[in-house]
Amino acid sequence: MMQEAEGLLKKYYGYDSFRNGQASAIQNVLEGRNSLVLMPTGGGKSICYQVPALMMDGITIVISPLISLMKDQVDSLLSIGISATFINSSLSQQEVYARIESARNGEYKLIYIAPERFESPQFCSLIENLHISIIAIDEAHCISQWGHDFRPSYRTLSHVIQDLPMRPVIIALTATATKDVIHDISSLLYINEDDVFATGFKRENLMLSVEKGVDKLSVIKDLLQKYKETSGIIYASTRKDVEKLYEYIKKLGFSVAKYHAGLNDNERKEAQEAYLFDQVQVMVATNAFGMGINKSNVRFVIHYQLPKNIEAYYQEAGRAGRDGEPSECTLLFSPQDVQLQKFLIEQNQMNSERKQQDYRKLQAMIDFCHTEQCLQHHLLHYFGDEHAQMRCENCSNCKDNREKIDITKEAQIIFSCIKRMKERFGVTLVAQVLKGSKNKRIMELGFHDLSTYGLLSKYTEKELSTTIQYLIAEGYLVLSEGQYPTLSLTNESRPVLLGEKLVYKRAAMIKRDKVVVDDELFNRLRAARKEISTDEKIPPFVVFSDRTLRELCEMQPLTMEELLHVKGIGEQKRERYGEKILTIIHEYVEEFGVSKKSEPIIKTKKETKPSYLETYEMYTERKSLNEIAKARELSLITIQNHIVQAAEEGLFTTWDDVFTPEEEALIIEKAMETGSDKLRPIKDLLPDEIDYFQIKMALTKLNLQAEIV
Repeated sequence: MMQEAEGLLKKYYGYDSFRNGQASAIQNVLEGRNSLVLMPTGGGKSICYQVPALMMDGITIVISPLISLMKDQVDSLLSIGISATFINSSLSQQEVYARIESARNGEYKLIYIAPERFESPQFCSLIENLHISIIAIDEAHCISQWGHDFRPSYRTLSHVIQDLPMRPVIIALTATATKDVIHDISSLLYINEDDVFATGFKRENLMLSVEKGVDKLSVIKDLLQKYKETSGIIYASTRKDVEKLYEYIKKLGFSVAKYHAGLNDNERKEAQEAYLFDQVQVMVATNAFGMGINKSNVRFVIHYQLPKNIEAYYQEAGRAGRDGEPSECTLLFSPQDVQLQKFLIEQNQMNSERKQQDYRKLQAMIDFCHTEQCLQHHLLHYFGDEHAQMRCENCSNCKDNREKIDITKEAQIIFSCIKRMKERFGVTLVAQVLKGSKNKRIMELGFHDLSTYGLLSKYTEKELSTTIQYLIAEGYLVLSEGQYPTLSLTNESRPVLLGEKLVYKRAAMIKRDKVVVDDELFNRLRAARKEISTDEKIPPFVVFSDRTLRELCEMQPLTMEELLHVKGIGEQKRERYGEKILTIIHEYVEEFGVSKKSEPIIKTKKETKPSYLETYEMYTERKSLNEIAKARELSLITIQNHIVQAAEEGLFTTWDDVFTPEEEALIIEKAMETGSDKLRPIKDLLPDEIDYFQIKMALTKLNLQAEIV
């Protein structure tokens, strides 16, 4: 069963083996058990239901929350030869009927449907006669009232599924869920504890950073320069800020689009398509531009303001690097952001229990911004990952080499002040007392008579507030829930007050990394991907992910067979795009004389010696290079590189077969003249009849002679 699954994975997706957790989840579904899959964004959740969909009779219905997300998924499936469609509000009633009828006739393996459809009895009656083998519920955290993006229409799904004539297998999938949410999903969908597959929430390719007290626009400008010509998203909390950032980035000369609820449907659609098709580099958006993004080559995500909770932050940050390539997620924090989020909580119509929960989640987000522990560890601990490493060595905190200063005395004064204020007031008022403020309220409450009044007057109120927030994040203090939270001490503060434990905090600023520059071959492949994207009217990342382009650069396959060994290239994509990709790589190798190991990417079991020696033996039998290439079913460039490798190892002696003494002298003369380690500048100075192979061989001979001397 799993052998067949692996075959389908290779055929359609171009991967040799399943990622962590995928095989177990797939087997569970194939055995007919309801399952819950918890994987980080970009971890390959969709394969957990798409592969079983191909193996089981009937149709798989995928519950998906956004139109744009459905379209991206369907486009991706169609591009690899899997029949799929979607049903949503963008279709007329006639089109819906037509697609249901096509499904009855077996024309689709997967149908993507919005959850709101199932609230319609008319629609439910339409699908009653379909043979539904699997129902996959994407973004399953929306089911839970404790989730960060609860949607009532998701809550009704379990009742609808129970009423179906034939009970399908359920697979629920999400990237962000706490233990409470996991329990809620499982109980609603009748999923046993043993059928929950959690691979952890860690995203090793993401470099997380939090910047406090900085000029946000300057940081954005620096990051745009750093990631020039790559895709990024900037999230802002309000429409007004989206508009402001949009105008700012446009003036800087970067291509940018905007997305928020104040735009009409057509404007949002145009903006999203421009971004998905790489027609603009940057998308500035509110969180309305969240789950609908299936773009794999997003290299950076910036949060201009504090998100409302950690789940929302990690989901939005997770839009970066879905292809597994290194990507950066920067959160720009300022104290005003907290007040904005509190205002938004108060504006929402919700019961008091839900409101208190939102305040609790907001405080967890604030703690994340103020902690000096590993940011990745802090996130994973929040999601209940008990095996999370203490340091990721990749976030801004782990890379922070600032000196730690002893703030034990300051911490003791802060704790003492809070105690003397009867643990009834918030951060701002405590900071004002410590600073020695003479404002009216402090005088009225008599806090100017406290022994701790003004003891930390050498610090600004902002510095004191930041230190208090740090002490909250580290667990020495706790804030009550609500719009006006009050500070109180925890048990962790006691040993500090007694002088049994020291408290340290970092100082100074973090330096930024240098600009990352793409290599020549990657840029050429990316341009080809864009051309294919335009011709076929599908987003570039659906053609190939950035990770696949990177692997093409590393492996430099030169034959159609070798292409299949590149992750992300299955049979369909090889047939459709193989010749174009190989032409680009051949031209690059010829032009730049890239000297990578010349052996094929994969050796067959029959080979008992290195491939280049097989080629050289045939060459010594006086076969031409073209004859050898044809006989071995390898490209001419590969065969030429085999000969170069044999020459590098001192095996080659018949130099006169490659060039005349005059040609050799001319090649060396021009090589010395250019002083370049690339072949193209040398070739440009030589007659057309001298090719790259002759240049490589002449330089190899020169290097061998230099070694002898």
